[in-house]
Amino acid sequence: MAFWRLKYSAFANPNPSSTICFLSTFMIRAYSTSFLITKTPKSQKNKRKKKESARTKHIHHESERIPHFENILRHDNHFRFFLKTKDYLSKQPQQVLRLDDAGKLYRELGFPRGRKVLKFIQSHPLVFQTYHHSNDKIWFGFTDFMETFLEEEKRIMDEMEKERIETGREFSIVTWDQKLAVSVLEREFMIDEDGAKKAFQFKVKHGKLLNLGENDERKLNLLNTLPLVSPYTGGSRLDLWTLEAEKYRVGVVHEFLSLTLEKRASIHHIVEFKEELSLTKHTYAMLLKQARSFYLAGTEMNWVVFLKDAYGEDGVLVHKDPQVVFNEKLFEFADKQKLEIN
Repeated sequence: MAFWRLKYSAFANPNPSSTICFLSTFMIRAYSTSFLITKTPKSQKNKRKKKESARTKHIHHESERIPHFENILRHDNHFRFFLKTKDYLSKQPQQVLRLDDAGKLYRELGFPRGRKVLKFIQSHPLVFQTYHHSNDKIWFGFTDFMETFLEEEKRIMDEMEKERIETGREFSIVTWDQKLAVSVLEREFMIDEDGAKKAFQFKVKHGKLLNLGENDERKLNLLNTLPLVSPYTGGSRLDLWTLEAEKYRVGVVHEFLSLTLEKRASIHHIVEFKEELSLTKHTYAMLLKQARSFYLAGTEMNWVVFLKDAYGEDGVLVHKDPQVVFNEKLFEFADKQKLEIN
């Protein structure tokens, strides 16, 4: 103990605070942990989320989605294979197809590449059936039950043929009836001008204080509301990026959807007519701005546009074409595994 006092006194410092500081520094250096790895383990790091691709990213945030439109889209996706296979098979000789050939026709039949066709066929036993041919190859076709449905569908199409020609103009026209060149928007405008004006908005930048007269104010409101450019005037003559051209494109999509049976269309259907309808690559952004009349469901790359006014608040079409009623009845049986007898 005396030795420690002697050694300590030899290094004695009249300033005790500096001595404490020296000892603290000595202790810190003596027991330094700088040799330890201080990096945060990868498992504990907050992983940066990958940016969603347009293929998977939803158009709307979950809180902004309209459930009944999104449900319709899921319903359509579920029955895509069924409908496309039904249409393709109906056009084949004898309405049958060899299973080996079907595996190469995934686009025509509407199922994802690499999936087993047989699995999809077996999930609709009231509609499709398989059988062995004499060469031991498996073929598939419609069941007797489904053939009765097809006969009913043909009867409906025959009864609606005249109306289809008047509304769809899908055939070559020998004589042109000018009354057909009136869009749904124009008819609505004649019945309820104020209501039709509220359907669309085209924002035009202008000063807040223009001191406009009544007539000028009305003209500006017309610019910002209803697209008065008829879809039957032809959009090719319009300058591509003018307000008039955008009004034409909005109007032509509105008319296109009005002529469909289900008042909706996917991006894949719309782009097939982009040349005829004078549409641009900005069609998606254009429709997204018109939220009063259109609703876009799905993802940014694979979306469906709905004509909102054609649907009730419950998501049911206000006016159902007989073909739509037939399809709904057919869907009821498509997924059933056996026929229920009443």
